[in-house]
This record gives sequence, C-alpha cells and structure tokens, in this order.
Amino acid sequence: MTEQPVGRRERKKLATHNALRTAALELSLSHGVDNVTVEQIADAADVSVRTFFNYFSSKEQAVVAGESVASEAMIENLRSRPADEPILTSLREVILVMAAGIPHRDRVAQLRLVRRTPALLPHQLAAYETTESTLAQVIAERTGTDVDTELYPSLVAASVVAALRVTVTHWMNAETGGPEDLIRLIGNALDQLTNGLASGPAGGRGTAV
Repeated sequence: MTEQPVGRRERKKLATHNALRTAALELSLSHGVDNVTVEQIADAADVSVRTFFNYFSSKEQAVVAGESVASEAMIENLRSRPADEPILTSLREVILVMAAGIPHRDRVAQLRLVRRTPALLPHQLAAYETTESTLAQVIAERTGTDVDTELYPSLVAASVVAALRVTVTHWMNAETGGPEDLIRLIGNALDQLTNGLASGPAGGRGTAV
C-alpha cells in the first residue's frame, strides 16, 4: 500500500501541536508547572489561547504530550513491520530503535518533571492507558486475535508498557549511566518477557515459580 503524502493542512496542525507541547514543557522546566499559564504557552508558540484549547484540554496535558507523540510513532512503526514477523520480535525492534533516537537530556528532564509534579501524574497515566489500548488493537490485528474476547493482545500490550515504565524508573533511580545503558536495560526487559518470567533473570537464583 502506497503511503499518502501529508497535506499542507495536516502539516500545519502537526507543527502547531509540536510548538505547543514544546513550549509547555520548556516553560514548565524553567519555571515549574504551577507558575506557567496557558496564555504564556500560547504566546510562546505564537498562537491564540483558543487555538491552544483546540489541541489540549489543559497545560498539564500539553506538558506530557510527548508521551502520546512517541506512542503514535511506535504504533505506526509497528504497523510497518513484516506481517509474518513474531509480534514480540516486532515490538522489540521498534522500541529499541525508538529508544535510541530519543534525545537523552530532554527525555530525562520530562520524566523528572512528572515525578516532582503530582498534577501531571494523571495525565501521564492517561497517556499510558491510551497507548496500551491502541497497542492491543494492533497486536490483535497482527496475531489474528480479538481484543474483546481474548486476553492475549491486551496482556501483551499491558506487559510491554509496564516493562518500559518499570525499566525507565529503575534506570532513573540508579542515577548512573547514559542512554546506552537505558537501551540495554530495555532490551533485557523485553527479552525476559519474550523468554518467559518463570525462569527468572539470567544469573539469578533458581526459578520464579
């Protein structure tokens, strides 16, 4: 199937979305979320407040919008993988490539901002939930399963999203290592999911069950 080119209107909307979410994050990192207004975000993005609310329901949603953008890219890349490739292999390849391309400093700054700003947490969790739901649909399509009647697609989606969240949290708590260490940890986490958690981690003591 030939991919249709993105029209001028769609490109303009995407540019506005990116400008707003970038302004929201940068202003919040500089001044704190509580000290930033929607008006300031709109002004920094050179749009009206009305335009801001065409894209986001609140400044908090705009601050964490990078999560949704990354998720949409992951879903799109997953759809482009070979149809006969095992789904966990496809997920591993897509996630590791994306992790390698995420700006290290910006990503860490955003995650730390969320951790120290309780008002952002519900919006972050909502983004995770949306990712899970959409990912489950794609997994169902790829595996010939039904997300409404079978556990498999939702279980895989939830496991992958949880693995990423736990791995990133573990890496941030360690406060050592660079982006290459995060990529290695993500790869290890996805390998453990693929191989089955019952055997326990490599080098561990015994089995999990």
